[in-house]
Amino acid sequence: MREVAFIKQNKEKWLEFEQISLNKEKKSPDDIANLHIKIMNDLVYAQTYYPKSKVTVYLNKLAKTSFDKVYHTKRKDKNILVNFFFDRVPLVAYQHRKYIYISFIFFFICFFIGLLSTLNDASFARQILGNEYVNQTLENIENGDAMAIYKGGSNWGTFIGIYDNNQRVGLNMFLSGLFFGIGTGFYIVYNAIMVAVFQALFYQHNSLLDSLKGIWIHGTYEIFGMIIEAAAGYIIGASMLFPGTFKRFESFKKGVREAFYIFISTIPFTIIAAFLEGYITRYSNTMPVVFCFAIILFSLVTISYYYLILPFQVAKKHGLR
Repeated sequence: MREVAFIKQNKEKWLEFEQISLNKEKKSPDDIANLHIKIMNDLVYAQTYYPKSKVTVYLNKLAKTSFDKVYHTKRKDKNILVNFFFDRVPLVAYQHRKYIYISFIFFFICFFIGLLSTLNDASFARQILGNEYVNQTLENIENGDAMAIYKGGSNWGTFIGIYDNNQRVGLNMFLSGLFFGIGTGFYIVYNAIMVAVFQALFYQHNSLLDSLKGIWIHGTYEIFGMIIEAAAGYIIGASMLFPGTFKRFESFKKGVREAFYIFISTIPFTIIAAFLEGYITRYSNTMPVVFCFAIILFSLVTISYYYLILPFQVAKKHGLR
């Protein structure tokens, strides 16, 4: 279709949405959502057939406006928090799913590097974890209580301390995206290698099962959440490096806003991880193995569903796929 014919065929609905965005015309949330879907479809078509045209730039801006209009228009029968966590965040995660995948791939590459380095270099664990930490861990293993390191302090004190530490790490992951995503990458390298070294150390001393039971009871939410927080950092970096048809500052503002939504969504998982570490992990050596792995499996299924499956379901509901 010629560009002129494309514009002539669709300009009425574009002008209609401009009127809505200026509050000159009232529409129901469902009508606005349907119009948003049509605009998104037109944008995809324009990007495919008229990538350098002014109409593509126009539709890109219109799509941004329609997105904000749709998801800032709250339905009266919908709780704001429920709408945010189960509609808005999954849609943003769907839009930026490639950065979530990149974050996972990069984490596991670094993780396997850490494993191989520890298994092939006896001094590597001490370089990463420190002599004091390694010596204490080895002493705990020899005493038959590999997870003793998690038993110090009160439940409540441990919960608060761990949450504070994990939230700081997550915030650093997010904010380091301001350095074009490079800072976030450094945090991932360090943390992925540290996790791998810890696991390899237990494997080398015949305590792998103890470490799996203990570490991953809380670590499933903690590590998975960290990977998602890193993805938020990459979104910020990408918004500066690859603005697309947006002006660079507009792209940056959009990237920070949407990355922040994803970062906020990890906070409940970080809280639960801290609770599990403060109240459950310390008893992992006395709990049945089946119960430990049931907690781990439940954690893995729920957080995987939220970030890897729910976004596709919500996008399909809104007609975006």
